[in-house]
Formats: sequence, C-alpha cells, structure tokens
Amino acid sequence: MAGEAIATGRKQTGSGLNQAGIFQSASFQRAIGRGILYLIAVSSSAVFMFPFVWTVLSSLKRGGELFRFPPTWLPEVPQFQNYPKVFEIVSWATWTWNSTFVAIVSTFGAVLTAALVGYSFARFRYPARDVLFIITLSTMMLPVEVTLIPLYLMFAKIGWLDSYRPLIIPSFFGGSAFLIFLMRQFFMSIPIDLDEAARIDGANYLRIFWQILMPLSIPVTATAAVLTFMAQWNEFLQPFIFLNTKSKYTLAIGIRYFQAVAGFADDTEPKYHLLMAASVMMTAPIIVIFFLAQRYLVQGIVMSGIKG
Repeated sequence: MAGEAIATGRKQTGSGLNQAGIFQSASFQRAIGRGILYLIAVSSSAVFMFPFVWTVLSSLKRGGELFRFPPTWLPEVPQFQNYPKVFEIVSWATWTWNSTFVAIVSTFGAVLTAALVGYSFARFRYPARDVLFIITLSTMMLPVEVTLIPLYLMFAKIGWLDSYRPLIIPSFFGGSAFLIFLMRQFFMSIPIDLDEAARIDGANYLRIFWQILMPLSIPVTATAAVLTFMAQWNEFLQPFIFLNTKSKYTLAIGIRYFQAVAGFADDTEPKYHLLMAASVMMTAPIIVIFFLAQRYLVQGIVMSGIKG
C-alpha cells in the first residue's frame, strides 16, 4: 500500500510539473508573440516617422547642406533662425490666420449639420429614410474632381470666387457623408428610452438633441471635429482653384507659392531649408491636436460601430 501511495504521489507530482511546464511554455509563447508585435509596431513607426524627422532636421540646416552626398543626418550648426526667416520672405502669419479661420468655421458648420442629419436618420421614421441614407453614403464614392468644374461655374455665377465662401458655406449643408454616417451610428448606440423619457417630461425634439444626445456624444463630436479640421487645414485643391489673391491664401497654397515663386526663381541661394521649416510649422498644429484628442478619436470611432 505504501508503494502504491508513493507511486500515485509521483504520478501526481509529475502531472503537476507537466502542467506547469505547459503553462510556462504558453506564457513564454505569448511573451514572444507580444515582443514580435511590439517590434513590428516600433519598426513601422520608425518607417512612417522617417520623413517627418528628416524634415525637422533639414529645417535646421543651411541651404547647401541639403544637397550634400552622401547626405548628413544632423545639421553642422542648428539654424533656428530659419523659422523666423520664413515670416520675412512670405506672409506666413496672414496665411496661418486664413487657414485657422477657414478650418474652424468649416469644422463648426460641418459637425453641427452632420449631427442634425445623423439625428434625423437615427431617431425619426419617415418615408424613404433608408433610401436617402443609402444615397447619402453613395456620394462618398464620387471623386471631388468630378464636381469641381460644376462648382467652379456655379460659384463664378454667384460671384463667390476669390473669397472664403466656397470653402466655408458648403460645410453648413451636412458636412460630409462620412460625418453623417459617424454621427448616425453613434446616436443609434444611445438607448432610445432616454428620448422617450424626455418626451414624457415635455421636451421637444430639438431639446432632446441639444440637452441629452449631444452631451452624450462628446467622443464622436470630438472625432468628427478633429477629422474635419485636419482635412480643412490640409486642403489644397479647392483653395487653389477658388482663391486668386495672395493675401487670401491658406497655408497649403502658401507653401506651394513659396516653393514656386518666393525667393527661388530670382535667387541663386537654395532656400529649401526654409521650405522645410515652413512645412514643419504647418504640420505642428495638426500633430498637437491629434495627440490631445486621440483618446476621443479612438472612443468615438469604436463606439460608432456598436449598433447599426
């Protein structure tokens, strides 16, 4: 009996050791897999960050250093004065104000009207509602270049060329199909019982929208605002077509003007280092806004797909 007990104990001990080995092996494999994922993420980040890092370093070099071969990573002496020189050569402060004004007003109009349209699609029942929603989504497949000539002719007829109205006013008519879809999906994830309780208390539809749904929609609203602001800030084609006066340029058009005209055609000294500095100054606000709002971006996009 004693021998059988010892044998049984040894079997149990061996089984426990085998199980522990399996668990250790599984945890080791998970650690290896996680390490590989981290390595891939860091490597991909380095690849995607390379152009920006190169631009920042190039903005601190002298003009001739950019054309050296083999290229040098770090500037011999950092030229921080390259940044204020941009303001001396072109109207950079004016262009920055123009871009800020257009982006902020367009973002406000796009987010507000997209929320209203998304609220209509999510909460109201009326004939052909789903058909209208499908038609709205189908406009996402329409390239901007297809509508550019009709828009130009229309804005020319009503005298809106060389002004900010073609860049701002269309944003107050629904924003875009993607924003409408984003807001509609988020509103559908909010229980409709809140609306019914508010209606019992005597609230109308607009009050429900402003005082109940919108305060609960801060993540998706911030997501829509950041995406719209980034798109308007970086927009090149429409300002290039509709704006003619140099003092009305936005930053995207201003950088193109800086590259093509200002100080390049009539000067033998290369100024691409100043162009790099201008590019960094244009990109910096977008990077700051993204990092400040990234929590809302993830939350808004994830929660917008909970219910369809």
